[in-house]
Amino acid sequence: MRIGVLFVGTLEDTGFNASGHAGALAARQSGLDVTILDGIPYEPAAMQAAMRRALPDLDGLVFVGGQGDAALPPVAAEFPQKRFAVVQGHVSGANVASYDVLQEQSAFLAGHLAARTTRTGTVAHLSGHRVRPGLKGRAAFVAGVRHAAPDVRVLTGFCGSQDDNGVTRRWAGAEIAEGADVLFTMLNGGRPGAIDACAAAGARQIGNVLDWCALRPDVFIASAEARIDLCVTHAIENMVAGRQPPDIRHFGLADGAYVGLRLAADVPASLAAEIEDLAHAVAAGEVFVATDYAGPEFKLEPSHA
Repeated sequence: MRIGVLFVGTLEDTGFNASGHAGALAARQSGLDVTILDGIPYEPAAMQAAMRRALPDLDGLVFVGGQGDAALPPVAAEFPQKRFAVVQGHVSGANVASYDVLQEQSAFLAGHLAARTTRTGTVAHLSGHRVRPGLKGRAAFVAGVRHAAPDVRVLTGFCGSQDDNGVTRRWAGAEIAEGADVLFTMLNGGRPGAIDACAAAGARQIGNVLDWCALRPDVFIASAEARIDLCVTHAIENMVAGRQPPDIRHFGLADGAYVGLRLAADVPASLAAEIEDLAHAVAAGEVFVATDYAGPEFKLEPSHA
């Protein structure tokens, strides 16, 4: 089978897409026929047009990202003989499967850590697009903060871009100016802007998807890992083998290496043990991780624009 793997935005973004790309390359290296479709704009019409252009030469298509929840089903209905999957998706159908890495579980652990390490009593979340995985991650981070310390103030915002470093630096800097000294960032190519803002102000950051502690230990206190690559490889292999999971497949702390919170070397051993115990409790279903948030949101003031 010829399988296409579609990415919205920058492919090598040192984040979500980079991890998914590694999974596609792993499938290709195992001998499967995998075509990479990248650089697709974050626009529904552009996503669907890219799929329609590619599908005549493909037997199946894996859409990497929650944007596929809305963009992919109409196209899948037009090509009923082909197979489709959304990684970080929440849709299913006769020829559509979804695979969901539970980033919210590592985000919950990140919130607990942020609340236990803040010195100012204010922490922050920053992401770009309002897609379902990002919204769940934001809600879980706030829930993790509340689980550890209900009185800690949480700033949360979506800046509108996963990849624009000027935008992310302004937003991160504005949250820091409001008192946040630990920021949980769910970003892609725009992460360097947030790193610069944290480094300039002496704030710490919790990254996501990759192990950022190894890359910038001066800034990152932890990283909420999410093995998107494993899910992409799994989706491709299932598609080639003709296996279609019923409903939506979820992968979290109870499933091995899919998610976790990687800690920096300067996190005290006692706190690391506390986080590990909490991870076991979440995996066992003993601690509930909220995925809905209805609280206030941080807005960028004109003075910071």
